[in-house]
Amino acid sequence: MRVVLQRVTRADVKIEGQTVATIGGGLLLFVGIGKGDREQDADRMAAKITKLRIFGDENGKMNRSVLDVAGQVLVVSQFTLHADCSRGNRPGFEGAEQPARARLLVDRLVEALASCGLAVRTGVFGADMSVSLTNDGPVTILLDTDTM
Repeated sequence: MRVVLQRVTRADVKIEGQTVATIGGGLLLFVGIGKGDREQDADRMAAKITKLRIFGDENGKMNRSVLDVAGQVLVVSQFTLHADCSRGNRPGFEGAEQPARARLLVDRLVEALASCGLAVRTGVFGADMSVSLTNDGPVTILLDTDTM
């Protein structure tokens, strides 16, 4: 499971011009489910995300978690995080999990984050979405359960 995590002051998802999810300050998570990912990976990823100290304390030092700052979370599924660009110029997506299984694992991640007390919003799985955000910092971090 791969997550591109961005600390944001705001983010939203639109489908055909209609806003389907929006958050204020917190985290925007682009989530890619790979073949072989398991429920335990979603649980581990949620635990890492909730405890990751990437928000500033009173001295401006990254020392607080999204829980500490009562931040919100927006989860957007993105199979393209498993793109293989090693052969030619057209990415291959053989490493991405099949949609039905991927949806279950994204849902599991959302549930795990919410069970920690976070306000979680989501995009629409498999939809053509327009995501806008204001990156705070900027802070962008790549998490992968294969290296955690």
